[in-house]
Amino acid sequence: MSASAFALLGYVSWTLLLVLVMESHRTVLVLSGRHAPDTFKPDGTDVSPFAHRLARAHANCYEHFPVIGGLLLLALVTGHSVVTDGLALWLLAARVAQSAVHLAAAGPTAVQIRFSLFAIQLVIAAWWSLRLLAAFLTA
Repeated sequence: MSASAFALLGYVSWTLLLVLVMESHRTVLVLSGRHAPDTFKPDGTDVSPFAHRLARAHANCYEHFPVIGGLLLLALVTGHSVVTDGLALWLLAARVAQSAVHLAAAGPTAVQIRFSLFAIQLVIAAWWSLRLLAAFLTA
């Protein structure tokens, strides 16, 4: 499996894990009678600060998947994964770390760290876009 395919699988699996944790937490609240099943706010603000951060970490993954997943998938299906392979695992690590910081803490320092990790992903995605475009234009 190429690094790009692994990163794509890792990104999807990480997003899935976050939603499974969120839904498991909500299921426990419903089964224990502490929350009505039809009253959860999508952003988790009605549950706890952690639930809110978890919902936002999950949302951040799916909000950016069209860019990250799209570039990885494009590289894979067009046979240009050599463009994305070198930084694919770094991007995945930055995504997981960004989510982990989001889950662990709030506050100015955590936000700065999260932003830095997100910026790394944006720079990698922009680099991939340029390199893929160059590869397609020269083909």
